[in-house]
Amino acid sequence: MSAKTILYVEDNEFNRKIVRDLLARTSYRLVEATDGEAGVAMALQESPNLILMDIQLPKISGLDATRRLRADPRTAQVPIIAITSYALSGDDQRALDAGASAYLAKPYSPRELLELIRKLAPES
Repeated sequence: MSAKTILYVEDNEFNRKIVRDLLARTSYRLVEATDGEAGVAMALQESPNLILMDIQLPKISGLDATRRLRADPRTAQVPIIAITSYALSGDDQRALDAGASAYLAKPYSPRELLELIRKLAPES
């Protein structure tokens, strides 16, 4: 059985490295995009099993990217975890309203993220 693919849409290299290192010890395959437009394109190209979507992104926001992915039949059912720095400002609810399956507020523990990933896209 082939490894499940996770798309991480995040403009911050440090944050991408943390997730890259975390997933290196699993059977998941990680692909990355650094802005919302590239994230939507990559999702259509790669057909990921799960998407990690930062909310604050260049070009189009993570919320707009999530809405676009939900509107496309090819990605409408892919679980999306919204990652936000602004849980107190209501970004968590806006992410869910945009179509995110779950959200995680920064800072989060790597264990917390991995548990959520495994819940929404169990390893093969």
